[in-house]
Formats: sequence, C-alpha cells, structure tokens
Amino acid sequence: MSTLKTETRAVEISSLSDGEDHSGCHALLEVLDRIGDKWTVMVVGVLAKGPTRFNAIQRAIGGISHRMLTRTLRGLERDGMVERRAFATIPPKVEYELSPMGRSLVSPLDTLMGWAQAHRPTIEVARSGFDDRSD
Repeated sequence: MSTLKTETRAVEISSLSDGEDHSGCHALLEVLDRIGDKWTVMVVGVLAKGPTRFNAIQRAIGGISHRMLTRTLRGLERDGMVERRAFATIPPKVEYELSPMGRSLVSPLDTLMGWAQAHRPTIEVARSGFDDRSD
C-alpha cells in the first residue's frame, strides 16, 4: 500500500474516535467479530480446501462442539460467506462451501497467520517481560 493510501486510511480510522458518526465503526466491529472469531478462522481454513460435510469439518477442528460448529456455520451462511447444500438422499447429506466472498477471506487470513507466526516469538518475550514486571 502506498504511503498516501496508508495515511488516508489512518485518518479515516482515527476519525472514528473524533466524536463523529460511529456507524462505520460499529459496522467494522460487527465484521471483525465474525471473521476474528477463532472458530470462524478454523472453519474457513477447512472449507478453503473445498466443499465439506458437517462431520468432516468437526473432525478437522479438534475441540469444537456440535453446537458451536452449527452456530458458526449458520453465522457464516447468514453473512454470505458460506453456502449450504442439502442433498435429498437417505441419510440426508449436507455440504458446506465457501462462497466467492468467503473465498476472498482466505488470502487475508493467510497473511494474518503468517504475521502471527513471524511475530509469535517477539510477543512471547514481551508477555514474559510484562508478566515478570507485574508480579
């Protein structure tokens, strides 16, 4: 991103705290709540590989409950990031797949994951130093 674009964006974001209309901030927070949720990130990661059935998603994500996976998938479907396909078979078969918008989230999440992996050692050192001072 160019310096001008970066500065413009910083001004746009900082203006949200200047007592102006906060509707843009609330909209941003709603989206960040959805895409920043750990289960959402993991579900998107699984679905990035292609259409997947519910139980396969649950097996791929250790520790997610049936209820939480259902809530996460419904939220992603509601927001237009996941498409649900039910097949008229016995037993019923349901697959979940990322929509085009959901697929567009994969690259930013990969970038964020790379950033987190690259900075994790520095964050751990900072946490340790903070914790040592707090004792």
